Amino acid sequence: MSGQSIVAEQLAPSGSQHEGVVRNTLSDYWALTKPEVNFLILITTGVGFYLGCGNEARPLSFGGLLNTLLGTLLVASGTATLNQYIERKFDAQMRRTARRPAAAGRLKPAAVLAFGIALAAAGTVYLAAAVNLLASLLAALTLLTYLFLYTPLKRKTSLCVLVGAFPGAMPPLIGWAASGRLNIEAGILYAIVFLWQFPHFMAIAWMYREDYDRAGYLVLPKGKTRVPFVILETVLPLIVLIGCSIVQFPTRHAAMFYCAGALLGLGFLYFGVEFALRRSRATARRLLAASIVYLPLLFVLSMTLCSRAGR
Repeated sequence: MSGQSIVAEQLAPSGSQHEGVVRNTLSDYWALTKPEVNFLILITTGVGFYLGCGNEARPLSFGGLLNTLLGTLLVASGTATLNQYIERKFDAQMRRTARRPAAAGRLKPAAVLAFGIALAAAGTVYLAAAVNLLASLLAALTLLTYLFLYTPLKRKTSLCVLVGAFPGAMPPLIGWAASGRLNIEAGILYAIVFLWQFPHFMAIAWMYREDYDRAGYLVLPKGKTRVPFVILETVLPLIVLIGCSIVQFPTRHAAMFYCAGALLGLGFLYFGVEFALRRSRATARRLLAASIVYLPLLFVLSMTLCSRAGR
């Protein structure tokens, strides 16, 4: 065997190992952005954009939609990254989050911080330049309230769930604002996503309550008030949500869509009541699945009705 062959064999594993390290690092940075959460954010932002446009005064622009989605995605990714930077020590104490890149120490804190700031700043500037100032301001407000109000409150009071619902419902409002103005219909859409978050998060919080307790998070109160809190935060928003999901339809003669929207809400309420009564991991999973199915279906109904109404 020649000397060149020996050298080649020695270098090949090293090069392959380097490629693996690069892939793992890129995968960690990708994980920091929480792509599974961003997917839902993009859906709600896109629905807000579609419902805010689509008439003669504000025609639907695919270029505007893409710019809005890209800017929102950058801000959302930056927010998720910065949240993991802030909570890295606490995430390390929870089974469901201990393997996150920042919590596990696979990425240096300074690198995570710089990455998050770069994404958030780029998204905010991009929205201001490519969309409008209103959408940019709403995105920046979402980031600030999520990171500096909701995140620290998670370790102080269960009211953090209420506080976190305000920035959590902002994506459809950002999408609507991309049309240049907000109105009462945008407020109703915001209210729908705001209310939807409570049963959705109660299911998650109950499934991982031991994890949250271990890390010192107070997303659920301790003691005798825990069960009443979970029941109230699950059922009451679902009841109000049924009304909001019907009111948001823009025409008053679409009986079929009203019925479909009401049935969706009642189905969601069924799983919420089942969870409130039994409070088991199985019922929490069913409620979580129902919440994931409910919102896209309601949005499809809304967009279909708007198209038929000539919006």
